[in-house]
Amino acid sequence: MEQLRTIGRELAMGSQGGWGQSKEFLDLVKSIGEARSKAEEDRIISRELDHLKRRLADPDVPRRKMKELLLRLVYAEMLGHDASFGHIHAVKMTHDESLPLKRTGYLAVALFIDERHDLVILVVNTIQKDLRSDNYLVVCAALTAASRLIGEEAIPAVLPQVVDLLAHPKEAVRKKAVMALHRFYQRSPSSVSHLVSNFRKRLCDNDPGVMGATLCPLYDLILEDPNAYKDLVVSFVNILKQVAERRLPTSYDYHQMPAPFIQIKLLKILAVLGSGDKSASGHMYTVLGDIFRKGDTASNIGNAILYECICCVSCIFPNSKMLDAAAETTSKFLKSDSHNLKYMGIDALGRLIKINPDIAEQHQLAVIDCLETLMTL
Repeated sequence: MEQLRTIGRELAMGSQGGWGQSKEFLDLVKSIGEARSKAEEDRIISRELDHLKRRLADPDVPRRKMKELLLRLVYAEMLGHDASFGHIHAVKMTHDESLPLKRTGYLAVALFIDERHDLVILVVNTIQKDLRSDNYLVVCAALTAASRLIGEEAIPAVLPQVVDLLAHPKEAVRKKAVMALHRFYQRSPSSVSHLVSNFRKRLCDNDPGVMGATLCPLYDLILEDPNAYKDLVVSFVNILKQVAERRLPTSYDYHQMPAPFIQIKLLKILAVLGSGDKSASGHMYTVLGDIFRKGDTASNIGNAILYECICCVSCIFPNSKMLDAAAETTSKFLKSDSHNLKYMGIDALGRLIKINPDIAEQHQLAVIDCLETLMTL
C-alpha cells in the first residue's frame, strides 16, 4: 500500500511539471495518505470515482485536463477500485496527435485492459499506425503497448513491422522491438519460431541495452533446446568478460557494479549451456574465476552476482578450482550477520554438496548456528 501511495505522489509531482491543474490530485493523494482505515480510504476513492465520472462525461473538458483525469483513474485502479467507465477514454487518447497525451493513453490502456478485453481491437489499428511513425517516442509507446496487449491472434497483424524495427537507428526502439518479440514468443512460440536468427543478430548489437534485452528471449530458447545454442558459448563468455572488466559505459553500473543484471542473466545462460558439457564448461572457468576474485560482498547486488556464480559452478562440468572458489564464497555467506546472506549460503551449500559432499564437513558448525538462530526467531 505504501508503494501505491508513493507512486501516486510521484504522479502528482509529475503533473506539476506541465500536466495542467493538479491540486485536486495532490489533495487526493494527501487524503489517502492520511486515511486511518481501509474503509475511510474506500470512501475517498468512491467519491473520487463519482467526481471523475461526471468530469469525463463533460464534452468540454480540455485535452490536457483529460490527461490528469486519466492518471487519477489509474491511481484509483491501482488501489483496487473499478474504473472501467473510463477505459474507453484511455483508448481514445491513444489516437491523440499530442505525444504526451498519446503516451498517457497508451500507459493507461496497458494498465486498464489486457489482450482478452473487448476494447483491444480498437487499439490494435492504432498500434499498427504508430509503429510506422517518424517519431521514435511514438514507436516506443506503441511497442510497449504491443507487448502488453497483442494476443496470439493479433500477432501476425503487427509482427512484420516489429521485425523491421529491429534495424531502427534508435537503440531504444530496437530494444523495445526485441522485448515485444520476446513477449510474442511467450504467448505463441510458433508465431515467431522462424525469427530466432534475429535474436542471434541482436546479440551483436552496438548498444549494450539492446544486447542485454536479447539475453532474455535467448535464455528462454536455450532452456528449450540447449544444444542448438552451444555455438554461442564463446560469445556469451566474451560478453561476460567485457562486462566484468567494466568495458561497458558507466551508465549501466548499479551500486558501482558493472551491468549486474546482464551479468546475472549471462551466468544463468552459461549454467544451462555448460551442464554436463566438459568442452563448453572449459571456456567458462577463467571468467568465473575472475568474478569470484573481484566479487564485492559489501553490497546486495554484488552478493547476488556471487550467488549466481555459485549456481553456475554447481551446474556446469565440475572443476576443482571453481568449486573451491564457490565454497569460499559460500563460507562468507554463512558467516555473515545478515539472515538473507545466511539463507543464500545454505542454499548455495546445498547445491555444492551434490557435487562434492566433503564441502559440507567444514561448514557443519555454521549450519548448526543457522538452525539455532532460526529457533530463536
